[in-house]
Amino acid sequence: MAVEPQTLVIKAELGAVREAREFVALAFGGWGLEDFAARTVVSELVTNAIRHGSREGDHVVVRAYRWEGGGVVVEAWDRSDVLPVVRPVDFAAESGRGLQLVEALVRRWGARPLNEGGKVVWAEVEAVEV
Repeated sequence: MAVEPQTLVIKAELGAVREAREFVALAFGGWGLEDFAARTVVSELVTNAIRHGSREGDHVVVRAYRWEGGGVVVEAWDRSDVLPVVRPVDFAAESGRGLQLVEALVRRWGARPLNEGGKVVWAEVEAVEV
């Protein structure tokens, strides 16, 4: 069972990624947890939600919550029904490595469709006390 999630709604603009990082830093700080991995992960999830899952004028929902067993989850919700796919490594590409980074930083991650349309991409981050 999850503890009450903290939620932020941002405009689907790349400049709003900073708001998502600051939101996660505040949530993790309030829980007494290290926030470096979570800030990095939420940056990737929100950037993908904006670039690949949103159109001009859309919003992205960012959530952070703790499981009673100690796990911590960050999520990004967008309007696209297309689930994310980890791309093969392309050393010549200037982008496309975000989900590989996420995989390296988290316990596990995934995505699920939302009943009202769109999807949520989530990642469980290690809860490290400061």
